[in-house]
Amino acid sequence: MEASAKPHPKFSGIYWIRLKDGTRRLATRNLAPGKSVYSEQLISSKGLEYRIWDPYRSKLAAAIFKGLTSMPIQPRHTVLYLGSASGTTASHVSDVVGDEGHVYCVEFAPRPMREFINNVCLHRPNLTPILEDARLPKKYAMFVERVNDIYCDIAQPEQAKILVDNKELFLIENGWTILAVKSQSIDVTRRPTEIYDQEAKVLRDHGFNIQEIIKLEPYDKAHALIVSKT
Repeated sequence: MEASAKPHPKFSGIYWIRLKDGTRRLATRNLAPGKSVYSEQLISSKGLEYRIWDPYRSKLAAAIFKGLTSMPIQPRHTVLYLGSASGTTASHVSDVVGDEGHVYCVEFAPRPMREFINNVCLHRPNLTPILEDARLPKKYAMFVERVNDIYCDIAQPEQAKILVDNKELFLIENGWTILAVKSQSIDVTRRPTEIYDQEAKVLRDHGFNIQEIIKLEPYDKAHALIVSKT
């Protein structure tokens, strides 16, 4: 489908697509032309191909729609992605960092990891899949270099603590982190805002400088993204 593409005014490697019907959609430039990951639309503009980035399928896209002001992940960055699952958001991160960047993707569950490898990694040389438990970062330390950013999206009770442990091993000085907080994975009896504050406190207690907390409704219920700098 033909449309017009313009760079996002603040975030490198991210684009706004204007469809022929006037609709504006978020997108990344496709690092694997002709290949979609989750049946997303592929859009052509001036000889280049873009992938529509669905905020209902990706928390990072949802945060951009909700007014995210700081985007740590940029072209040529090296990223540690914790909880890559079958690769929906990780594939867009792959697009953003581009050929000169790299994304190390940790996933514990074998089935989504197989899908991730077969459907995504085979077409994207800037992705390294790692079948391991993000709670045990020393088990995959030999595979991961120091990174500019860590993106953490895992359904575990101690989400912030897992991010802290990985930051200690892998994040460069003055690096950035993005934590997707799933409040119901921590405590279904408490209000989500209490959980967000709790996880933010864990990060602050370990020297993280919280930049913003973005609640993701209506795209994701009881979820928030916490962006921090170390």
